[in-house]
Amino acid sequence: MTDPPDVSVPTADSRWSMPRGLIVILGLAALVVTVAGIQVAASIVGPIFLALMLTVAVHPLPEWLHRKGVPGWLATIAAILVVNGIVLVLVLSLALSVAQLATLLPEYADDFTALIDEAQSFLNSNGVNSTDAQTLLSQVDYSKVFGLVEGILQAMLGVFSNLLFVLALLLFMAVDGSSYGARMRIVTQMRPDIATALTSFSAGTRKYLIVSTVFGLIVAVIDTGALWALGIPLPILWGLLSFITNYIPNVGFILGLVPPALLALLQGGPGLMLTVIVVYSVINVIIQSVIQPKFVGDAVGLSVTFTFLSLVLWAWILGPLGAILAIPLSLMAKALLIDIDPSTRWVNTILSSAPTPPAPVPAPSPPRHEKEES
Repeated sequence: MTDPPDVSVPTADSRWSMPRGLIVILGLAALVVTVAGIQVAASIVGPIFLALMLTVAVHPLPEWLHRKGVPGWLATIAAILVVNGIVLVLVLSLALSVAQLATLLPEYADDFTALIDEAQSFLNSNGVNSTDAQTLLSQVDYSKVFGLVEGILQAMLGVFSNLLFVLALLLFMAVDGSSYGARMRIVTQMRPDIATALTSFSAGTRKYLIVSTVFGLIVAVIDTGALWALGIPLPILWGLLSFITNYIPNVGFILGLVPPALLALLQGGPGLMLTVIVVYSVINVIIQSVIQPKFVGDAVGLSVTFTFLSLVLWAWILGPLGAILAIPLSLMAKALLIDIDPSTRWVNTILSSAPTPPAPVPAPSPPRHEKEES
């Protein structure tokens, strides 16, 4: 008597049409192609992301006005005016400040030359050959040093380089955003996982932007007052720079410190520069490294390493704008690639700064016939 044929029940793994390793490789390849495409179209994609983040940030305003009895069209106009006003104020302030800096820097040419001569005398008095000292200091060029200062400000201003495109996008997105709530209610009924991921992204991004804005204003006011008390030129400009760079994680503080520290070096020598560095460090370390992360942590939920890598990646893809929007863009990518699918949400445990165990899955109820027999 022959044995019956072995009929095996297909498992979950047998449903894959190709090996999982190959699927992972193809997914990574598709990701590389997508990133390369975004980088090529950065001049268009960047303003779109900026307009989207600003729209997400002000979205609660028209909803709040509508609950207060304001007509929908008037609430939408109010949101458009607010967000466009914010952009225009930042752009005009940066443009005016850059123009003021361009007229101020040539006045420090003689101070820069005197500082180089003092450095050469110091090196000579400490046993460094005069020729070697001159060769070493010749590498420090006035145009290069202050080109760094202007480069930082031009990069911040370049964030809004395509201003008309951004303003037009804000107009259209604000109009479409007026019906966002109704659309999300329909999506919740049809695809609740997608609705949950998008809602979580919007709430987290909004909280991050609000907290960063509040603390950025606090840092900007304190830095401006400290620089004004120390006699550093253009304190309002450097305070504005501190406010903008507060959105750049990890290295934003350093970018905001370099220009006023260089001006302090020319204004009062190494002592004044050291004072500016100490004041900035104390203010920013206490606020940005101790207080602010406690408020941002719940909204972001990303580890420090992943945050830094996000900064590097998005700055490489989109330039200065990518550095400023690194955290919101990472939250959006996480929502679209991880949170949207229940089978991939385990990745949040790896990316999170404070991982929490998943909610316990309830045990399945016994079949009806087993209940009747018991």
